[in-house]
Amino acid sequence: MNLFIGLDVSLRSVAMCVLGADGDPIEETNLECEVEAIADHIRTRGYSVERIGFEAGTMSQALFHGLTAEGFDVVCMESRQVSAAMSAMRNKTDKTDARGIAQILRAGWYNPVHMKSRESHEVKALLAARKAILNRCIDLENEIRGLFKAFGIRLPSRLSRLRFDEKVRPIIEADDTLAFALLPMLDVRGDLYDAYRLMEKRVIAVSRKDPVCKLLMTAPGVGPITALSFKAAVDDPARFKSSRLVGAHFGLTPRRFQSGEMNNTGRISRAGDRDVRATLYIAANSLLIVSGRPSSLKTWGLKLIRTKGVRRARIAVARKLAVILHRMWITDTPFQTEGVS
Repeated sequence: MNLFIGLDVSLRSVAMCVLGADGDPIEETNLECEVEAIADHIRTRGYSVERIGFEAGTMSQALFHGLTAEGFDVVCMESRQVSAAMSAMRNKTDKTDARGIAQILRAGWYNPVHMKSRESHEVKALLAARKAILNRCIDLENEIRGLFKAFGIRLPSRLSRLRFDEKVRPIIEADDTLAFALLPMLDVRGDLYDAYRLMEKRVIAVSRKDPVCKLLMTAPGVGPITALSFKAAVDDPARFKSSRLVGAHFGLTPRRFQSGEMNNTGRISRAGDRDVRATLYIAANSLLIVSGRPSSLKTWGLKLIRTKGVRRARIAVARKLAVILHRMWITDTPFQTEGVS
């Protein structure tokens, strides 16, 4: 008899529910959140498993690839859909969650989540580390600016990150009290900025060596960060049946609520990867405002600025750019200056 196994995954443990084809639970237990522990338990019991399922989470990547390598048919399900399906349950426990996941798996009412490759996660780790270091650097700069105000010192609003230390250090060293309190913070900020510049060089080096990123960077406004972020987030371009779906995947299409005679269109959904959405928005702004390279995409965007405003035009161009980048990747074709409508 083919069985369905639902897993409610936490950081260190897993609640397992083994469900028969008739929907009755055969076993409910707790195991360690380790691939070997789950696989050994299933084989020890001699279960004939049709499918194993769990909702997307922090440990889902390791479990998916590990259990797939063990020879099981594994599905990672969309968290929002699983949550909505189990919202009618009276009690929420790990045991009932595992049973609910198994029932959803048996019914087939779920959307599978694409599990990215290890290479994609390595790139995302590089980008996340760069962003984390930059954010800490900005936090320290803002803290120093705020502490200066108590002493009547106001730094220029537009002070480049590269010149921050040379501008601030003489002010701090001129006052012994300020030097005692703020010099360690400034030194830490300097070390963080050096680390950020190192990470920036690594990101650029990876982008320039990657053939997909080199192809994507032929589009105006698209630099190493945007190209690498887009490649890592999409991972496999073939998973989208149409290039038009990419804009919606990254939350750049409007929300819609329709019921009877009501049909409201709202703001963009902001679903998907927030960092990719931000880099596409920045690339669209660069294409429209900074880049002097003419293209039909830029012409289309400038027309939108006159009719819809700058912000809406940037979002529309970002959405169009996501579609174009995906199509370039699929067809292995550099950016064409003409043909966008």
